Amino acid sequence: MRTAYDVETIRAAERALMARLPDGALMQRAAAGLAAACADLLGRVYGTRVALLTGSGDNGGDALYAGARLARRGAGVTALLLAPERTHAGGLAALRAAGGTVLDADSGAAAAAVARAHLVLDGIVGIGGKGGLRPRAAELAALARESGARILAVDLPSGVDADTGEVHGDAVRAHATVTFGTYKPGLLVDPAHAYAGALRLVDIGLKPPASGGAGALEALQHDDVAALLPRPTGESDKYRRGVVGVVAGSERYPGAAVLATAGALHGGAGAVRYVGPAADAVLARFPEVLVSAGPPAEAGRVQAWVIGPGLGEDRTGMADVLASDVPVLIDADGLRLADARTVRGRAAPTVLTPHAGEAAALLGCDRARVESRRLASVRELAERYGATVLLKGSTTLIAAPGHPAVRVNPTGTPWLATAGSGDVLSGLTGSLLAAGLGAVDAASTGAYLHGLAAREAARGAPVSAQDVAAAVRRVWQEVAGS
Repeated sequence: MRTAYDVETIRAAERALMARLPDGALMQRAAAGLAAACADLLGRVYGTRVALLTGSGDNGGDALYAGARLARRGAGVTALLLAPERTHAGGLAALRAAGGTVLDADSGAAAAAVARAHLVLDGIVGIGGKGGLRPRAAELAALARESGARILAVDLPSGVDADTGEVHGDAVRAHATVTFGTYKPGLLVDPAHAYAGALRLVDIGLKPPASGGAGALEALQHDDVAALLPRPTGESDKYRRGVVGVVAGSERYPGAAVLATAGALHGGAGAVRYVGPAADAVLARFPEVLVSAGPPAEAGRVQAWVIGPGLGEDRTGMADVLASDVPVLIDADGLRLADARTVRGRAAPTVLTPHAGEAAALLGCDRARVESRRLASVRELAERYGATVLLKGSTTLIAAPGHPAVRVNPTGTPWLATAGSGDVLSGLTGSLLAAGLGAVDAASTGAYLHGLAAREAARGAPVSAQDVAAAVRRVWQEVAGS
């Protein structure tokens, strides 16, 4: 499990570590890792030109000490001081002793130093920074981007919020970020995630608590997902493995029923029951599916329901599904048709899977607010509906009222933004619910496999929802064998 911790937790862990180390040792560890990352990004150090955008405090100190290490290896290093009177004294002395050059960021020579640099190191502000960059810092960051230099952020890109991933104003757009000790939530959540580039974690001996707490993010890895995948035993039959019911599709949108069913068939349950008007289309594609004209209450035994994809305005099955005592996943049209009070009152788990536009409708705000405040939005939805919420998007997030840490899905590809892919995800996740996974684990595992399947199917080219569904089996095998 990859865990990102909030600033308060990180600060406490840093204080505890510094109390056990000689003065300055922690910064030297960070600088050593940072300098190594700079060297990797440059390819060679001797003869290269490095510009340090240096703010006040420890973040600027890390950049200065790393710059001193690069200067001793033959790089031409220039530090541009954005707060000369508050620059880290020890780092500044080390850079000068190593032969580095120091300039006031407001000087005429500062822009030229950035323009000719091969590498620009962003040491403007650290994890405690709030709000966007100040004007001069923003100018230099923009110039660095225009120059074609590689931009490496120290701990996180300056101008992004470490705790929330929000970006208020100008921020550094880095090609890569070196972060120290542990990940920060803002590095994993859009919009800030898009500013971070490739992430590299440097171990500095930090020991945050094993449990991340309410401000933490969790990202499942292959081994975590492998441990969660349902596996049949010798005594399993289709009912013991779980039966998922799918209420989806309409005369206008029969394809949604087919795609949701496709996802469900690949999700680990033993059988799929389809209820709705698209039975002929479903059976033509998947003859193994058990079909029923409805209502859901009379369809037969299920261990979980999926409802919503392609329903249009048909809410006839919603009451039956929400009244059931099994887990329910609500997607697409179902999010609009479900009664919020009834969802909150359910005793069995409920999973909502909105994209940003649907989340905005549920929250009564505009889409831009959800996309700019993804972490806050998914937490608010989970609390408001008393449900597990899987907020789809450039970074998919999963939150639940009883689960202190929000999960972020690390898989996927921009090619996944295609019609019907969410229907496949709904069926896949619903099947995992029927197979016995808890709501948070089912949503996290479903998103992980769905994202991997999209990568496998796309391989850098356009992909269809059917391609994604077909690739689930292959990535399941890959993960299960890890």
